[in-house]
Amino acid sequence: MSRFFHGYYEKCSLRHIFTFSIILFEVSKTCATLSAIAYYLLLPLIYTLSLLPFRVLYLVSDAVYVLLYYVMGYRKKVVLQNLRNSFPEKSEAEINRICKDFYHYLCDLFLETFKTLTISKTTMIKHCAFTPATVELFNKLEAEKKSAVLVMGHKGNWEWAGNTFSILCRQQLYVIYHPLANKHFNGLMYRMRTRFGTKLIAMQDTFRDMVQNRDEVNATAFIADQAPQPKTAQWLNFLHQDTPVFKGTEKIAQKMNYPVVYVTVQREKRGYYTVTAELLTATPAEEKDGAITAAHTRKLEEDIVSQPATWLWSHKRWKHKRPAVV
Repeated sequence: MSRFFHGYYEKCSLRHIFTFSIILFEVSKTCATLSAIAYYLLLPLIYTLSLLPFRVLYLVSDAVYVLLYYVMGYRKKVVLQNLRNSFPEKSEAEINRICKDFYHYLCDLFLETFKTLTISKTTMIKHCAFTPATVELFNKLEAEKKSAVLVMGHKGNWEWAGNTFSILCRQQLYVIYHPLANKHFNGLMYRMRTRFGTKLIAMQDTFRDMVQNRDEVNATAFIADQAPQPKTAQWLNFLHQDTPVFKGTEKIAQKMNYPVVYVTVQREKRGYYTVTAELLTATPAEEKDGAITAAHTRKLEEDIVSQPATWLWSHKRWKHKRPAVV
């Protein structure tokens, strides 16, 4: 009798699993269909936005700001808490001013990204300029046949900085990125980011692809201010807070022994950015463990303090706490 019930429940369990699998499959097909419909409905709007003159684009941005800040309050608590913790010396009025400036910048950034679909090379360089010293640095590295690791933060318009690099500089630019879950919008972002010659590397393929590309002179860009897993992070004091920092940039630079260049994107005025670059080390393999990570984190902190509204404060940068030492 017990064997009968055991077999019966086993069959039921298998049937339930099979049924649940079918349901999941159907739901995934429905979600894929809905995401495709959303993409094709939004695509004409996105291209229309990209074709707007800048003065009209920023009027749209002002309207989006009202919706995002006053109506939706998108991540406002996260932004304000991040600002208060990062600038304890500032008054509440100053914090609120930076918060509002940040949301204006965020809306501009969002619409500026769409501009990449149709913007000309001449206009791109005009709106995101490299300093002469920056162009000279990259030309020198290329002339010496040295590939480089570029490190930067979510500061200014990092998307435009990559576009201008590919227009002005002779080395092939690779950008490390996270593919989007929605394959349609991922394809759109891919086209925007590669339109001027930039190539993308999915994060999980970074070291493998860099090894494969080592016979060419190139530059690989890392956005290094994301929140890594606490156990694998390097912990540093960043903006008055105990902060986990991604170590992968340093480790890969040391393995490849590529010069490490820190890139700053400074907003000059609405719609205009200046990019500067600084060589952090020409021989990363000779640097002490953690030194490169500390150096580029310190540079980013300086950039944020000098222009606080143009960093991505809506990101939950301090969601992790340092693991207890056992």
